[in-house]
Amino acid sequence: MLKERLESDLHEAMKARDELVTSTLRMAITAVRNAEVAGKAARELSDEEILSVLTKEAKKRREAAEAFAGAGREAQAAKERAEEEVLAAYLPAQLSDEDLAGIVRDALAAAGLSGMASMGQAMKAAQAAVAGRAEGGRVAAEVRAQLAKG
Repeated sequence: MLKERLESDLHEAMKARDELVTSTLRMAITAVRNAEVAGKAARELSDEEILSVLTKEAKKRREAAEAFAGAGREAQAAKERAEEEVLAAYLPAQLSDEDLAGIVRDALAAAGLSGMASMGQAMKAAQAAVAGRAEGGRVAAEVRAQLAKG
């Protein structure tokens, strides 16, 4: 299970005295635990749900790095990028633009969707087909482009 792998890797990083990996994995495990107790009842997250949490955390790091770089705080931006790289090791490989376009095209065709009026249904079908291998913003942009075409 992914949560066990995170905890095991945290122990290894602590033994190796790798401060970056240790702090990043602690943050990730905390985010997972917070997600587990969110809602009406505490529950164990599935690997897919844990991947979703890790994807959100990686996105936060990427956005923070851009903000720090824009403010001229390059040292903090570099730290955020390094944390994102640690998290990326636990995420599935991201789809290329061509692969994403093909998957979205197939998902829209299978569901028989066209026109901007079906954006909600199209996003649901595309997100299911992509299964976390591309960020929601990229998926939405591709779905919007393909619906506008056809």
